[in-house]
Order: sequence, then structure tokens, then C-alpha cells
Amino acid sequence: MRWNRKRGSRLGPRPPRPRRTRERQRAHGRNRPEGRRQGRPRHVRAAAWAAPVAAAAFALLALWVALAPVGPLPFDTGPHAWSLGHRPPAALAVARAVTATGTGGWPYALVVLAGLYAGRTVRQRLTAVAGLALCLALGQAVRRALMELFARPRPPAADWATHAANWSFPSGHATTGALTAGLVIAALTLRGSPGPFRTATVALIALWGAAVGLSRVYLGVHWLSDVLGGWLLATAWVSCAALVYRAYRREPAAGA
Repeated sequence: MRWNRKRGSRLGPRPPRPRRTRERQRAHGRNRPEGRRQGRPRHVRAAAWAAPVAAAAFALLALWVALAPVGPLPFDTGPHAWSLGHRPPAALAVARAVTATGTGGWPYALVVLAGLYAGRTVRQRLTAVAGLALCLALGQAVRRALMELFARPRPPAADWATHAANWSFPSGHATTGALTAGLVIAALTLRGSPGPFRTATVALIALWGAAVGLSRVYLGVHWLSDVLGGWLLATAWVSCAALVYRAYRREPAAGA
């Protein structure tokens, strides 16, 4: 009960204070999703840890390849021997078709389509296409330089079931396929909300990128360690590109 000093009488109980609205609670940091509370989206946080982890793993694998005697690593012989003993004509045809999509103009066609989808205006689409194509081209240039640096021989030519050229580590097809898949998946996250369609599309693209690399082992032109090196290199490259893009997008807001 409250006392009214002017009238000398008691008043009723104090009415309850109105609760803060949901907007004020959000302004004070309540009821926020976990990703927003930390200030960075979930995919940016994933790229922040994937970049150094993949780069460190690639460095360790590359060091192992460089210091090991010429030939396969201990875990390379099993998959190579299995592929030699399981090559029916139908499986070979499928593997050759899959591996053909990991080189030439196919990867660039995919990133161009992804860039056109990611943008909402003509300028945004052109910028996305140019950025994705440039990231893919620079990643391939780094891969070629690393292949010349390590100069690792391929498996014996008698085991090949398709044409191959240049050195073995890291695998060019595996690197390009993983780079393309990562860039396309990154473009899909820029537009649209998560849902069954996007989840299925991302899964199919990731499966394609993995299949391109595994086809090189099945066709006998790469060791498994070559493919793993390509995947790790592509993961580190795409993750770094995502962080650079995030910093570029935040720069105008920081200077405003």
C-alpha cells in the first residue's frame, strides 16, 4: 500500500511497471540469436577457423610429401590398388565423365552462373561474377606454382585410365573442383534464406566437388594424398576469400 501525503489517505497497490518491449530488449542485447550476439554470421565464423586449420593441415601434408621418398605415402597404396582391381567399363565411363567437369571451361561456367544468381542488380551480378572468376583463377595459379615447387611424380603411367599431364601434388582437378564447389556454395549463401532447396543444392555441389577429386584416384592418375592436398588448399583459399569479402563489405560501414 502507498500513502498519499496530500490527502492523508492510503492508495491502492502500485500498478506494475510495463515490461520492456521486444524492440527495447533487442536494443539491450537480449533475445538475440547466438550468431548476432557475437557480431559475425555463422559462415564467417566457420571461415575464420577453417582458413588456418586447412592451411596448417596442407602445410603438414606438403612437408610430408617433400621429405618422403619418391612414391606414394603409406595411406596411398591401398586406394590405388583397390581402383586397379575394380574398373568395370560402366564405372570407368562415369569416372571419366565426372573428371572432365573438373577442368577446362566447366568450373568457370559454374562460378559465372553462381555470380549471376548471387547479385540482385546488374552491378552486383557483374561484381559477383568478376570476383568469383578472379578468385578461381588466382587459386589455380597458386596450385600450378605449388605443383612446380614440389614436382611430385604421378603414379605409374601403366595404371592410368585417362590422360594426365604435369606433376602430381596437389591434384589440379581436386583443387579446381573444390574451389569451384566452395565458391558456388558461398554465392548461394549470399542470397536467399536457408531451406530444403538450398540445402539440397549445397549438398549436390559438395558431392560433385568430392567426386571430381576421387575420380582422379580411381582413374589411377593421382595418389590419394594429392587429392587431399588439393582439397585442403581449396578450403584454405576459399575461406580466406570469404574473410576478405567480409572485410570489404564492412569497410564502408566502418568509415561512415
